[in-house]
Order: sequence, then structure tokens, then C-alpha cells
Amino acid sequence: MADNTGGNRPGVIPLTIRDKDTLYKSYMSYLQEGGLFIPTNRQYELGDEVFVILTLLDEPQKFPITGQVVWVTPTPSAGRPAGIGIHFASSSNTLGHNQNMQAQKKIETYLGGLLKSERPTYTM
Repeated sequence: MADNTGGNRPGVIPLTIRDKDTLYKSYMSYLQEGGLFIPTNRQYELGDEVFVILTLLDEPQKFPITGQVVWVTPTPSAGRPAGIGIHFASSSNTLGHNQNMQAQKKIETYLGGLLKSERPTYTM
């Protein structure tokens, strides 16, 4: 299950994805640089920039991700939680871009063949 316990700064989101099913439902593979759906009750607008500290499954490593809000589900509906979808930034900041790419590769390695699945996700 994904956890978003909040934080003191509105642009920083801690996110822990504990299982592969939630990772599949959260990953936005159709975005060029990849992206994630983040369950949250905070209000964000399309285009807002966010900073996510991502923990995947049992990984000891935390992935700092920068992204831009490209999806908003303001209230839970049709079995989908309220939250935002972020597109991983393809930044001119090489360090930030490399960290986003590392997270994307790690996610896609975990998901493997599931990436071609037709199962519904939190966004589509």
C-alpha cells in the first residue's frame, strides 16, 4: 500500500510504495519520462512542481524525484483514491534528471512484463 503521511512543506511529499500491485497501479508508464500517481488529500494544480522522496518495496535507498503535476483526482471515485499524478522532470539539472531516471529504471525493472498489462491503474 502507498503511504503519504504528509509533511510540513507543501512541495515535499514522502511516498512509500510497499507492494508491486500498488506500484503497478501508481506508475504512469505512458508518460515519456515516466511518472507516479501519489495518493494525497492536499490540493495541487496542474503544472505545480513537487519534490517526492520515494521508497520502493523493501529498498533501503530513497529516490528523490522532481516532477510536475499532470493529473488530479480531487476526490475518490470509481475505486481510485484522491491524489495527483506527476511527470518525472527531464530537467536541465543533470543530478535531478539522473535521479529521476534511476527511479524510473528501478520501477520498470520491478514491473517487468506488467508494463504491457491492460489492468486498470489509478489514472487510466
